[in-house]
Amino acid sequence: MGKHKAYLGVDVGSVSTNLVLIDPETDRVLTKLYLRTNGDPIGTVVKGMQKLAEAGEWEVVGVGTTGSGRQLAGVMLGADVVKNEITAHAVAALKHNPKVSTVIEIGGQDSKIILIRSGVVSDFAMNTICAAGTGSFLDQQAMRLGIDIRDFGRIALQARHPVRIAGRCTVFAESDMIHKQQLGHSIPDILAGLCEAMVRNYLSNVGKGKSIEPAVLFQGGVAANQGIRKALEKALGLEVEVPINYDVMGAFGAAVLAKERLQATGDKTRFGGFAVARSSFDSFSWECEDCPNNCEIVQIRRDGRPLACWGSRCGKHQVSSDSA
Repeated sequence: MGKHKAYLGVDVGSVSTNLVLIDPETDRVLTKLYLRTNGDPIGTVVKGMQKLAEAGEWEVVGVGTTGSGRQLAGVMLGADVVKNEITAHAVAALKHNPKVSTVIEIGGQDSKIILIRSGVVSDFAMNTICAAGTGSFLDQQAMRLGIDIRDFGRIALQARHPVRIAGRCTVFAESDMIHKQQLGHSIPDILAGLCEAMVRNYLSNVGKGKSIEPAVLFQGGVAANQGIRKALEKALGLEVEVPINYDVMGAFGAAVLAKERLQATGDKTRFGGFAVARSSFDSFSWECEDCPNNCEIVQIRRDGRPLACWGSRCGKHQVSSDSA
C-alpha cells in the first residue's frame, strides 16, 4: 500500500502545539496530535513530526502553520502558508459549518472572538492579558481542588445552585472560591459558579460590544469543558456548537489554507520532509549593534547550520515570510 497524501497543519501556541493531517479530497482529518508545548516549541514540533511519522505512511503535499510560533514552525518545516490564528480559526469554522456567524475560541493562555458575516471575517478581538478567562486558570483551580481537569465539566453539570464567583481577576476568583468552600457550598456548585464567572469575564472583555449571532461555534481546548459550554448557552440564550476537532481547529485551518494556496498557484510544496524529525534544532541570539536600535536577533539552526533568523527592525537579518 502506497503513502497516503495529506496536507499538514501545525498550530504552535504557548500552552499546546497541535498537528493535523487532512485528506486532499475531502478535507477529513486523518490524524491529529495535541501536545503540551512546555516552553519548548522547537522540541515539541520535532516530537510531533516524529509521532506523525510513526502513525502512518504519509506523503505531505502542503504545509500551513499558525499560532504564536507560526514563523518558527514555518521555517522548520518549510511551510507553504504562514497565517495568524484569526484567519486559521475562521477558515476552520467555515469548513465545519458554512453558516457560522460567531466563533468563540478559548485556549490555555488567550481567548478570542471572531465575527463572520457572509463567509468573511467582519470583526474580531483577542485577550492575551487576563488569565481569568483562559484554560490555564481552570487547570490551576482543578489542581487546587484535587480534581482531574477532564472531570471538571462533568462535575460542574451536577450543580443545583451555582454560586456567584468574582471572575474578573484570578486572585479575586480564587479567594472567592475558597470563601465559598469555607461556607459549605458544594464542589459542583462552586465549579459551575466558576464556569459562569469565566463566561461573564469573556463576554464583558473579549466579547464587549460584539453582536454575537448564531450559528455559534466554540473552539479551543476549553471547549471540552461541558460546564463552560452550558454557561455560554445560558448567558447567550443561544445554542453553542462544539466541532468534533474543537481542540485542533487552528491547525486544521492552517492545513486547509495550505491546500487552497497550492491549488490556486499550482506550486509544489516546500515541505522539507519527515527528516525534520531526525534533525537537531537549536537557537542562538545576539544583540545587533549596527545602529542605536540594538535589536535582539534570534537565529534558528538545524544540525548546526543556520536555517533562519529574525528580530531586526530594519530587516537586515529578517527572513521573508508569508505571515499575516
